[in-house]
Amino acid sequence: MACVLEAPLRMSVLSEVTASSRHYVDRLFDLDPQKVLQGVIDMKNAVIGNNKQKANLIVLGAVPRLLYLLQQETSSTELRTECAVVLGSLAMGTENNVKSLLDCHIIPALLQGLLSPDLKFIEACLRCLRTIFISPVTPEDLLYTDATVISHLMALLSRSRYTQEYICQIFSHCCKLQHWHSCGFKSLPQPLLCANGPDHQTILFNHGAVQNIAHLLVSTSYKVRMQALKCFSVLAFENPQVSMTLVNGKHKVLVDGELLPQIFVKMLQRDKPVEMQLTSAKCLTSMCRAGAIRTDDSCIVLKTLPCLVRMCSKERLLEERVEGAETLAYLIETDVELQRIASITDHLIVMLADYFKYPSSVSAITDIKRLDHDLKHAHELRQAAFKLYASLGANDEDIRKKIIETENMMDRIVNGLSESSIKVRLAAVRCLHSLSRSVQQLRTSFQDHAVWKPLMKVLQNAPNEILVVASSTLCNLLLEFSPSKEPILESGAIELLCSLTQSENLALRVNGIWALMNVAFQAEQKIKSDILRGLSTEQLFQLLSDSDVNVLMKTLGLLRNLLSTRPHIDHIMSTHGKQIMQAVTLILEGEHNIEVKEQTLCILANIADGTTAKELIMTNDDILQKIKYYMSHSNAKLQLAAMFCISNLVWNEEEGSQERQDKLRDMGIVDILHKLSQSSDPNLCDKAKTALQQYLA
Repeated sequence: MACVLEAPLRMSVLSEVTASSRHYVDRLFDLDPQKVLQGVIDMKNAVIGNNKQKANLIVLGAVPRLLYLLQQETSSTELRTECAVVLGSLAMGTENNVKSLLDCHIIPALLQGLLSPDLKFIEACLRCLRTIFISPVTPEDLLYTDATVISHLMALLSRSRYTQEYICQIFSHCCKLQHWHSCGFKSLPQPLLCANGPDHQTILFNHGAVQNIAHLLVSTSYKVRMQALKCFSVLAFENPQVSMTLVNGKHKVLVDGELLPQIFVKMLQRDKPVEMQLTSAKCLTSMCRAGAIRTDDSCIVLKTLPCLVRMCSKERLLEERVEGAETLAYLIETDVELQRIASITDHLIVMLADYFKYPSSVSAITDIKRLDHDLKHAHELRQAAFKLYASLGANDEDIRKKIIETENMMDRIVNGLSESSIKVRLAAVRCLHSLSRSVQQLRTSFQDHAVWKPLMKVLQNAPNEILVVASSTLCNLLLEFSPSKEPILESGAIELLCSLTQSENLALRVNGIWALMNVAFQAEQKIKSDILRGLSTEQLFQLLSDSDVNVLMKTLGLLRNLLSTRPHIDHIMSTHGKQIMQAVTLILEGEHNIEVKEQTLCILANIADGTTAKELIMTNDDILQKIKYYMSHSNAKLQLAAMFCISNLVWNEEEGSQERQDKLRDMGIVDILHKLSQSSDPNLCDKAKTALQQYLA
């Protein structure tokens, strides 16, 4: 019988709730303004901390009516203020609540409300705007649709400590950025700003944000100080213009007679709340990375860096440890000396190992709610640790060794590569990439743990941001001295790399061709043939006409590595000679920089070293004229590269050398050689004399 009763019982409870909620909405339409006001006040009390009630009221259409009352000039200021308070409370519910409010165009209505002369109403509108803008579902651009809004907000900063707190909070949330950047080691590009970042920073900066917010750093209200500080941390991030102004600028920004960096350093002190220490460290970090503060400045070395290392201690809360490690990773990312200092501060490398053991079975956390939160967010610790290890090991061999010798480190990286969280996977690949720059580790730890296997798995199916870092790492694992090179090639790497060269993503094209260049270095003929087959002539031409100079240089580097050792040169030129000569001609005729043309002439020099391949040059008068032209070029590098071609063509120990020498003499090459033998450049002089000796022998 209970089963039969269950459904009606639920329905009656729901209809009761809806009925009571409807009562609140109905009162908003009363003709008596006093009753409407009381209805809004009762609604305010009913929704506090009650998400179910909030959802019901939104479904029943309370929002359009509240917004109507808020915008009516006939409404009393008290009613308008209470409406803003209720709307703010509704916004504090779920993300769906915020979406519903946005759909009703709440932001323009609240911004209009800021024109009121009444301070309490302005504060209520700002508080509601703050709550809406800190929600991840609110587009930041909504703040910038009307050019007058920012200047009006700046003017309201002086009204009260509440306007200061809310406006700074709105600014810091509406200026969002994403943190986080020949045969040789592959380095990563610098982290990029998100598309809207600089625009928002510039708009706020141009409206005097620095000058208007600076004095709030010494406010008597802790909340105002903190929000002002957070504002500066996002304004300065990767922005030299803002950062320079914070340090000195044309008109020095002084607060109580002190420059802003001095204020930030004071806020770093251990007796200040952790939140304040961390945010100050972020401000100084952004200013340092933007070039406004030197990396060897005492405020960085003696204050900011030690503060961030302190935040990594296991005594700190999870979110503090995450933010501390990520900010430190960013601070030291490009500076070798800071990496060395950080690595020996408070046993940081060992301390970070604890990030992978959290929470432990004997965790000191007695608060069940906190433990539940931390279990859900433990992956953020692993991500932060990988990021910081990646920065620490970016340059120094000894630091890399210490990181790899940290307990189970390679196993942790391997596990990280297959984690469900994309951010952890990306950070693990970044860490692996950083460590892969070590010749010693490529030969030992990387081989012992067969790191290439999970890496190849990552490369099979991953988003571009992971593919870029993973393919960079693969470039290093394919270097000639890496023991992983052979098994990687056996697992089908060439096909994978050839497909990367066709990507629309520039970084992937560069990495694909870079890795193939490393594969081709001193490779056997079968591997070289596999590369040419995998790329196809059409794709090779596509790469040689790529608009990006990095792609072009790496493709030329690949060709140069393919065309090495005589049998290989002759074999490749017998099958692809016509197309390669065509590509060489196009590049030498095109508008390319010196490095590109030098690399192209070096390819010609390699072809000239072939036994049968050199005939492709000798029978091509156009190419011979180009070599002659570059022998007399104003750039010594190009002259030298052209001389290598001539030396290989006139070498008298090889069959047909006499005919080649005669043809080149008739072209006037010997006259140029005599001139160059008098050159002040010792390399050119020596090379010219060596070539002339071939004529005399």
